Amino acid sequence: MEDDAPVIYGLEFQARALTPQTAETDAIRFLVGTQSLRYDNQIHIIDFDDENNIINKNVLLHQVGEIWHISTSPADKGVLATCYNKTSDTKVMTCAAVWRMPKELESGSHESPDDSSSNTQTLELLCHLDNTAHGNMACVMWEPMGDGKKIISLADNNILLWDLQESSAKAVLSSSTALEGKGQLKFTSGRWSPHHNCTQIATANDTTVRGWDTRSMRQIYCIENAHGQLVRDLDFNPNKQYYLASCGDDCKVKFWDTRNVTEPVKTLEEHSHWVWNVRYNHSHDQLILTGSSDSRVILSNMVSISSEPFGHMVDDDELSDQEDQHQEEKISVYRPFRIKEPLQDSVIATYEEHEDSVYAVEWSSADPWLFASLSYDGRLVINRVPRALKYHILL
Repeated sequence: MEDDAPVIYGLEFQARALTPQTAETDAIRFLVGTQSLRYDNQIHIIDFDDENNIINKNVLLHQVGEIWHISTSPADKGVLATCYNKTSDTKVMTCAAVWRMPKELESGSHESPDDSSSNTQTLELLCHLDNTAHGNMACVMWEPMGDGKKIISLADNNILLWDLQESSAKAVLSSSTALEGKGQLKFTSGRWSPHHNCTQIATANDTTVRGWDTRSMRQIYCIENAHGQLVRDLDFNPNKQYYLASCGDDCKVKFWDTRNVTEPVKTLEEHSHWVWNVRYNHSHDQLILTGSSDSRVILSNMVSISSEPFGHMVDDDELSDQEDQHQEEKISVYRPFRIKEPLQDSVIATYEEHEDSVYAVEWSSADPWLFASLSYDGRLVINRVPRALKYHILL
């Protein structure tokens, strides 16, 4: 039975890296990367059984260092990339590598092994993204909807486009560009747009957000002072090609139309500390998730700037039997579409299951109504969009 109650999982280590398994669209699955200076780091594969409301986990060893960022191939369930700290005698470098998990763990819905002490498996290294000339890696982005062969990494002030060849065993640098000028030029984060034939990315450095064309590696827009302090994260609206969300240390979340960047289209000021993460729901882009150092996760309904400002227009075929029964009381089933008044923007829910900074929030790639959040103390929380809102959007 579907329940709105959160499900909580505790890792033994501190953690800040979280990703859905993008290529897994049937089972609900997230990957979490740990940050431990004393012990071997791990990637926890989290399978959520939503029928029984329980979490199953498998653990992969990531012995090369503490994980700062993790991302998964859009095409191959078994392939992922991490950015991790590598300590040598003189300095700490943040490196990046592409890995493959064991074949038997590639697909979701695994049950936890009975003996948790013997179930730790290792990752197969496919290739390093060699960054000796380029600096510290901030993140690795996969080409959205791509074949898993193109990735972009941000290293200090460099944008690096790689082609993965020989079944991802070799990364060839195909083009690059460097951010030049005064001030703090290190990239903090970036996102690859699913629009424009996947030829655009957005990057954040200091208080500035920039757009780039991946074919020419030239800047196409620049939002100076997008935030009053450091910009932490970006995300593209999956359904509106010019819309971009940003968040930062000024406690704000801002929404931009990249055709006119003089002012944000909307600003959210609901958090009381740095906002680390902003994510659009993949199916219903009015649903926005944010996570912050105030230990809270906020779900907002930004319907006025969504692709469905009048609510969801649903074809009868889209409704399941259960939802059919739910809506028969309200609307004659003979009407093929339901059109409503424009809805109001609002905060839907504030989630307070965390007691430490929330460094990551992510929607499931398999269930549009389910999301995970991760705080630095290693607490992973799985939550659902409130059922009342789900039916309000669908019906």
